[in-house]
Amino acid sequence: MLPCSQLNLPPPSLLRHSICGECLLLKDKQKSERDFEQFESLNDVLKLLQTKFRDRKLRLKYDLNGAEVSINEYRDDKSIMIVTDPDFKPTDNTLIAYGLLDKYIEIDLSIEEIRGPGYFRCKIKSVRKAKSGRRDLRFKIAPDEAVATNFKVSKHTIDISGFSIPTSIKVLLEQFHSNNSSLGDIVKVNVFEQGDLMQNLVRKTGKTIYIRDVADEMSYYALDDEFLDVSVSLGDDLKGYINENVNRGYKSMILSPLLYEADNGRVIPFAYILVISKSEYYEMEKVEALRNLSERLVERIRDANTVLISVNQQIIDISRGGAKLKITDNELKKYLSASKGFIFDIVFRLQAPITIYGEIRFTSYDVGGDLYIGVDFAGNSSRKNEMKRYYAFIKPMEIEYKNKLVKEMKRKKMAH
Repeated sequence: MLPCSQLNLPPPSLLRHSICGECLLLKDKQKSERDFEQFESLNDVLKLLQTKFRDRKLRLKYDLNGAEVSINEYRDDKSIMIVTDPDFKPTDNTLIAYGLLDKYIEIDLSIEEIRGPGYFRCKIKSVRKAKSGRRDLRFKIAPDEAVATNFKVSKHTIDISGFSIPTSIKVLLEQFHSNNSSLGDIVKVNVFEQGDLMQNLVRKTGKTIYIRDVADEMSYYALDDEFLDVSVSLGDDLKGYINENVNRGYKSMILSPLLYEADNGRVIPFAYILVISKSEYYEMEKVEALRNLSERLVERIRDANTVLISVNQQIIDISRGGAKLKITDNELKKYLSASKGFIFDIVFRLQAPITIYGEIRFTSYDVGGDLYIGVDFAGNSSRKNEMKRYYAFIKPMEIEYKNKLVKEMKRKKMAH
């Protein structure tokens, strides 16, 4: 039985590999771990390798050249003999090999003996199999087939969980407040604050609170679905809230969220505008005017928080659902290393750009400081037409690659 504790170990953050005999450091950062399941016994693992990987090759994980691994002998002591690139020189006694059948498989190997260049006797320490299969076939493409370019990256990630935002965005809120202090007798523009019930309701729902007459209970009912129904939200506490507003000398109130649409299409209520009148009743025209001002403020924040870097970067491999990119531009490295995702264009040879949102799944650096990122295109419903164009280019490339795989497998069977 394989130890359960060994089956879900995260990849090390600092790994050593050898390429053409030269040792390098490769920093790897997984943005999201795969969900793995365990094998019942070592015998099950050996059976899988003997039946499914007899004519298939594994690869060494974290090796930038994707060195292949073949198993050429299964020994009586349940160790295996593996063959890989003769120039590969491990810096310790462990290897991680991976393969792809219907699902992704990783094998932790302990090197027991070095028989020659790229020739090792290994014991299987642990094996893990992804619970869900990779959606699509991924294949390498030549640098002249397609490039990634026109990267739109957020300088700062807006995260409302901590009730704080970057200083540069706070400055814009303060400027807006200063320029629009005449909107009401009381005007507040700020990020949501903990402990305020009304702000918390607006933050959670993204809806506007509009109370035309604070003394009138009917004003606390929602006009339509775009507004928060304060009467329902407060329930038995409504009368106390009405008395509180009246005692403060309020006549009318609008609490409107600032809705920031992130690169992945998610709408984030991150701040609010509160206007209170002590002298007049706010009509719907006031609500619409405030919404227009809010939208312009959010656009200004978005422009200030987004950087466009129009450089061509190499696509290492690609699939219907994702890609691996090599980032050499220093400015782009700075922003992408801290980003969760970004918008960019894929330009196939002699074709118009296709705009895509990529969610970052992993990042790693090579010894030269170049950044490698894996991105997932899943869930990009806001750009369906762009994705249709993308699939139209990928499909013939995918068919060609599958045909090459079939021919290679036939050639190997004939050789045996």
